[in-house]
Amino acid sequence: SKTFQGPPHGIQVERDKLNKYGRPLLGCTIKPKLGLSAKNYGRACYECLRGGLDFTKDDENVNSQPFMRWRDRFVFCAEAIYKAQAETGEIKGHYLNATAATCEEMIKRAAFARELGVPIVMHDYLTGGFTANTSLSHYCRDNGLLLHIHRAMHAVIDRQKNHGMHFRVLAKALRMSGGDHIHSGTVVGKLEGEREMTLGFVDLLR
Repeated sequence: SKTFQGPPHGIQVERDKLNKYGRPLLGCTIKPKLGLSAKNYGRACYECLRGGLDFTKDDENVNSQPFMRWRDRFVFCAEAIYKAQAETGEIKGHYLNATAATCEEMIKRAAFARELGVPIVMHDYLTGGFTANTSLSHYCRDNGLLLHIHRAMHAVIDRQKNHGMHFRVLAKALRMSGGDHIHSGTVVGKLEGEREMTLGFVDLLR
């Protein structure tokens, strides 16, 4: 474990960037996640941020489809952030999904997000792979970007009774590879899990 650098920044740096302390950070995933144009997607981000959220985020399969190419989405989401910030006086953010087919393309997308001034990018670490995740984590650390991790595909690995590995192992491996925060599930809702198990994930990640 000594050879791994771990999360790019961590919660304290995130709070410092946002200038928000003493309370949980509140965000949401934009829905419908597929089918919106980049302009309409950006408008939804603006309305959520203007309404009081700290963050909005891409979902795991919001990537670069014909109806919403990644570069267009990045630009409209950045506009939404700046407009909401100007009207609320608060620092806002949007988790831009930088997941791509190659490490080079992923770094290119993260670099574009940084040029736009967006504070955070996102990676689907199981579909992207640990090597790609570590590469992106190093870039984020060196360039002041926060890194959010989506756990898409985890259920194929950790919810099988006869094979696979526990999410505790996947989460710990992710922490070593690098990620400022990761989905841990919740006790209610779509990502429902057992209370004690979910609290165990949260404790492990801290």
